[in-house]
Parts: sequence; structure tokens; C-alpha cells
Amino acid sequence: MPQTPAAGPRTAPAPARTDRDPGHHRFPARRYGAGFWTVAAVFLTAMAFSTVPTPLYPLYQAHDRFSTFTVTVVFAVYAVGVLTSLLLAGHVSDWLGRKKIMMSALVLELLAAALFLATPSLPVLIAARLITGLGVGLLTATATAYLHELHSAHRPGASTRRFEVASSAVNIGGLGLGPIAAGVLAQYLVAPLRLPYAVFVVLLLAGAAAIALTPETVRKPDRRPAYRPQRVGAGHGDRGYLAAAAAGFTSMAVFGLFTSVVPGFVGVTLHHPSHALTGLVVFAVFGAAAAAQTGTGRLGARTRWYVGLLAQATGMAVLAVGVHLADLPVFLLAGIIAGVGAGVLFKSAVEYVAGAAAPAQRGEALAGLFLASYLGLALLPVGLGVASRSMSLSAATTWFTAVVLALLAAVAVLTRGRGPAAGR
Repeated sequence: MPQTPAAGPRTAPAPARTDRDPGHHRFPARRYGAGFWTVAAVFLTAMAFSTVPTPLYPLYQAHDRFSTFTVTVVFAVYAVGVLTSLLLAGHVSDWLGRKKIMMSALVLELLAAALFLATPSLPVLIAARLITGLGVGLLTATATAYLHELHSAHRPGASTRRFEVASSAVNIGGLGLGPIAAGVLAQYLVAPLRLPYAVFVVLLLAGAAAIALTPETVRKPDRRPAYRPQRVGAGHGDRGYLAAAAAGFTSMAVFGLFTSVVPGFVGVTLHHPSHALTGLVVFAVFGAAAAAQTGTGRLGARTRWYVGLLAQATGMAVLAVGVHLADLPVFLLAGIIAGVGAGVLFKSAVEYVAGAAAPAQRGEALAGLFLASYLGLALLPVGLGVASRSMSLSAATTWFTAVVLALLAAVAVLTRGRGPAAGR
């Protein structure tokens, strides 16, 4: 892949060094290898926790008697939390350290879990989702940069394929595991609005203990840089960085659509009240994404990029048909195809940004990518929810599909022969 141009002037003269830099390894290589898998497991757990409420929304609706549109608002609050955190603190691990920021993210997730366990009322649900989003915003760029550096410290000079597969699979795969785990626990065991969160409290506490034992990969600079909010793409991007951000935007918009719409579509439109079924449908979308990310790892960057664009476009077209027919198998097929496309495209974007950024700016560059991606997660699904108040779900989904297809076409044009689509 082409490398990004050198960044512009920094706010401090002494950027953080990382253990990825030659000569700065402070631990045996096997410690970094163990740390790589530890961070991957904790990343997976935290992302799974963020989607635990998805199959439970019908239960919350029955408890507080709020509408499907209110579910969209709750979803938007989560996205606002992610965006706020990414904007204000998604990049600070570049000088404060990966461990410190990951531990802070886990503390926020545990606080959110405590609120979920306290009461199922709507105000508490909104507060818990906001805090969950704040934690995820801290986690995504930090954990991704951490994995890249741990991989490089463990296997200096080796291919980055292990990092590429693991970082994308645990991010997207975790989002799929949360709904299926919560759906099964809620459907077949007791206390459906509390047990799933109690299980994840145990997992998150174990994850925090494991991170405390993981080697740090950032050495603090002699002078801490002056704080500033995240700048999306500033100093990181040419056309390739912008294309990666646009791809992240469309991919997460598709994931956000299925996360926010599936409970209402399956439970109300199709009259299937099973929480396990709802979780299974969401899992199928994210599971297909994670499987495709792993299965396409040996394809060239250009081929993988256009496979993602084509599959996502096809899946969205099938989705419009499935919603119009109110047909679960067609809807599920659409989710799987769109999930494959979104997963591959998102993986390609992460690979490009992580590989092109300088080590001392990697967290910031990835934070910019995730900020753009979560804008897609927030804006398009919420727009769909607003539109569905004045038109049928089928008509609103058709408009949503048209917008996504237009965005995908723009990404294809933007990356023609350049950036992530240009190959290695």
C-alpha cells in the first residue's frame, strides 16, 4: 500500500516512542505474544458487551411502554457517546499509554453494567448506553493500535496478517457475540434484563485483571504534548485516508442498521418474539463479517477492496426486497451478504490506516477512522428511524438502501487506482 505523506507540525517536539521501535523491547518476545492474545480477548469481550441490549429492547419496551422510535433514540445516544469519546480522547493513548486508556474504557463499561443491573427504566437505560458508548470510543482505536504494536514486538519484521485478521475479527465478531449471548440467556434462563449483564461484569473484571499484566507498548514522551481534540485525518491522509474513512462510514452504517432495526422487524413485523432468534439474526450479520475478514486475508488489497464494495451493495439491494416482502429468509440472506461486504471493507480500511500511520501517530490516525465510522453508525440508522415515523418501514429502507449505494459508488470512484484499492 502507498504510505501516507509525513504529518504536519506537531504540538510537541517529543512524540511517544513505542516498543515497536527497534531496540526498545523491555520484555521477552513471548510476553508480547501473550499480551497480543490477551488484548484481543478483552477487546472481543468489551465489544460484545456493547451489543448486549440489542435482543432485549422488546423487554425494555414492554417494561416502560416506549415506542420503536425511542429504541432508535437510545441507539443514537450510544453512538453520541462513542463519537464524543473518540473526538476527545480516542487518540490520547499515543502518549498516555495503551494500558491506561484500555483500563479506563473497561471501568466505564463496568459502570454501565452496574446501571443496567440497577433498574430497567428508560432514563437509566439511556444513561447506561451513553456510558457504554464512551467506553467503546476509548477502546476501539487504543486496542487496535495496541494489537499492532504487540504483534510487531512479538514478531519483528513478520507479516502483519495476524494483526489484520485478529483486530478486525474481534472488533466485528464481538459486536455479533453480544446479541446471541444475551438472547440465549434471556430466552432460556432467569432474570432476562439482569443475568446477561451480570455475566459480562465477571468477564470484564477478568479482562481488566489480564490487561494489568500485559506489557505496555508506549513509552511516555519526555514532555507530554499539549492536549487537543482529535482531528479527523489531519496530518494523516491523502486521498487514501479519506477513502478509508468513507468506507468505514458506510460499513458501520450497515452494521448500525441491523443492530437497531432487527428487534422491531423480527419481533413486530414478522411476529417472532424469540429473543434468541433476534440475537441469532444479528449474530449472522456480524458473524458473516468476521468470517469474511478471516477468509479473504490472502487476497490482494485491491481485490479485497472491490469484493467488499460489491458484496455490500448486493446485500443492501437484497435487504430492500426482504423488508418489502416481510420475508425472514430473504432478510437474513441480505444481512449475511451485506455483513460480508461491510466486514471486508472495514478490515481493508483498518489495515490501510494502521499500516500507513507513523507509530507515534497510530492511535490518532485510527481514532480518526473510527470517528468517521461511528458517524455512519449514528447518522444513517437514526435517519431511517426518523423516516419510518412518516412512511412505511419498507419505503424508509428503500431510501436507506439508495443512500448507502450512492456512498459506495462514491467510495469506488474516490479510490480508483489510489489508496486502499491500489494494492501493496
